[in-house]
Amino acid sequence: MPAKGNLDSRATAPAMFAGLAGLAIVANLLAGVGYIAFHDGESRAAASSRPVAGAPPAPSAATVNSLLQRRSRAVLDRDRAAFLATVDPSGQAFRAGQRTLFDNLAKVPLAVWKETLADTRPAVAADDGWTARLRLTYRLRGFDRRDLVSTEYLTFDRRPGTGWTISGDGAAHGLRDDPQIWNGGGLTVVHGRRSIVLAEDGAVAGQDSAARTAELRDIAARLDQGIGTVSGVVGDRWARRVVALVPATEQEAEELVGDVRNLGDIAALATVTGDEGGRDTGEDRVVITPTAFGRLTALGRHVVLTHELVHVAMGGARDGKTPMWLIEGLADYVGYKKAGVSTKAAGRELADLIATSGVPATLPGTKEFAGSGDRLSAAYEEAWLACRMVAERYGEDRLVRLYRTAEAEPQDAGDPRLQDHALRSVLGIGTDRFDALWRAYVRRELA
Repeated sequence: MPAKGNLDSRATAPAMFAGLAGLAIVANLLAGVGYIAFHDGESRAAASSRPVAGAPPAPSAATVNSLLQRRSRAVLDRDRAAFLATVDPSGQAFRAGQRTLFDNLAKVPLAVWKETLADTRPAVAADDGWTARLRLTYRLRGFDRRDLVSTEYLTFDRRPGTGWTISGDGAAHGLRDDPQIWNGGGLTVVHGRRSIVLAEDGAVAGQDSAARTAELRDIAARLDQGIGTVSGVVGDRWARRVVALVPATEQEAEELVGDVRNLGDIAALATVTGDEGGRDTGEDRVVITPTAFGRLTALGRHVVLTHELVHVAMGGARDGKTPMWLIEGLADYVGYKKAGVSTKAAGRELADLIATSGVPATLPGTKEFAGSGDRLSAAYEEAWLACRMVAERYGEDRLVRLYRTAEAEPQDAGDPRLQDHALRSVLGIGTDRFDALWRAYVRRELA
């Protein structure tokens, strides 16, 4: 969920960070919650495969795969010496980066790690070696139900006395790996009961190692608590485990979630990673942006993380059919359920809209959730009140069943029959009657 209303101006006031009641709470806790679908794919840049003068003879596919097998085995065995034995000893900067990569991976509970050639033709043949496109397959033990796939590039060069080694990546040729949290600086990994937090060491600025670890443990504890809260509403038909990624900068967060930009006021997003070919084979991740999340109060962190866990539980980050008001409204409903925030405080942008334009005629659609500013914030509040109305009038079980029914409908997301059929099947009323009930509820709660 994007930032609420005029958050930029509100969130800069110190009082907003310190307050524990009323509007001060809301300004902080609504720094942003949201979701975005992301599918790993090809490199962001293209490169020529035309050989150039001075390029070394090409290694055979068998030679490259043998080198990669040794490298992959070293990662799983946590054998640092064997891993570095595959890296060109003369390239000090690249070798230092590979040391950091290995040290990061040694902290991650990997059940699978396998690098293989994705294409027997080089992506680039140049005087610095042969750069190949690779297929990385990995899985986190205890969290991922399937192997995840991403693309990376490595350069292979033949050195006197050492034979073929890995001498670089694809960056020099404009070839970029699919982003991974372990490819940056140092990595801190914190385990919860049902959560794991993977954070770049620069993600919590201005803190020593002990304070940074304490901050990450707090995130893990809140995720563990949120898993119970979410299951209490939506049931146990989900993994009830979560992987959270905490990059060091908003730019790195943008890369992890794909095409989202300007994440400065968004505290967290649910995303899908490792999805090969868009076949819905990836796994959910919660990406936490360091600056906006750092501005949240304790209550705000509870709401934001619980909201994102609903997306994980219900498949919101990969859902292209369920009406957006149900996707975001249910997430907000669960997030606010035990937060103790008053209706008028949580719905103030919608209250302002009603004061100037009256109660909206219909529930917000996709275009309202693609907007910005106060109107976007109001759309989230409209969705939240719609779901809360269903829970109060019909019960939480039927609210969840309404979501599941809409999710299973065969029509496209833009087809109004999808929503109408789900409403009639679960609540026994059509869209017109539902809109009328919702408008009356909103008027009673906020007007």
